[in-house]
Amino acid sequence: MLELAPLLVSALILGLLGGGHCLGMCGGLMGALTLAIPVEQRSRRLHLLLAYNLGRILSYAAAGLLIGLAGWAVASSPAAMLLRVVAALLLIAMGLYLAGWWSGLTRIEALGRGLWRHIQPFASRLMPVASLPRALLLGALWGWLPCGLVYSTLLWAASQGDALDSALLMLAFGLGTWPVLLATGLAAERLTALLRKRGVRMAGGLLVILFGLWTMPGPHQAWLMGHDSGHAADHSGMQHNH
Repeated sequence: MLELAPLLVSALILGLLGGGHCLGMCGGLMGALTLAIPVEQRSRRLHLLLAYNLGRILSYAAAGLLIGLAGWAVASSPAAMLLRVVAALLLIAMGLYLAGWWSGLTRIEALGRGLWRHIQPFASRLMPVASLPRALLLGALWGWLPCGLVYSTLLWAASQGDALDSALLMLAFGLGTWPVLLATGLAAERLTALLRKRGVRMAGGLLVILFGLWTMPGPHQAWLMGHDSGHAADHSGMQHNH
């Protein structure tokens, strides 16, 4: 779990800094879901919005588990290296998108439109939302909305080669997106305005690009691992001499 901790933090940051994209993709939907709450349920708006987002985040974790099984299946094959390279390239593409320098990532969203066409009718039947279970289920369906950012993060999570790790990374990513979309549903304009600022988006994009370069297989990783191993060996030697 300690080895996974930096990745979990990265996934959390990726979700938080991807808030600008989430606003464009899901902000309108979040507003529609809020308006779909019956008048007599408006006093429970926060609870219903929390249920929406909990369902969405759990669907991300479920998708992470499913695609993580595929990643686990190829973890010990030559395809594992290719998967890690593609995942790193997608992280770089996400960073470029978040910074506003390249929008090619949105083309990936076309991959999920066919699936969403089958899911959308079921989601429509759940509106208006009058109960927490209905809000939770609607959020779970909403989690399958085509999103290049989610798809890219899924592939990165799958490259870890462990289904449980992939699910945990997607859970952390989902938790990162929570504050932005919850604030949107509650009309918290200060937070959404902050995450829309160009400087914040550029800083977030650069951070994600650097993480993508760091995770790219190559000599730099061998150097880092060798440096860590050498440090551990020196530390062990010092203990032995002591």
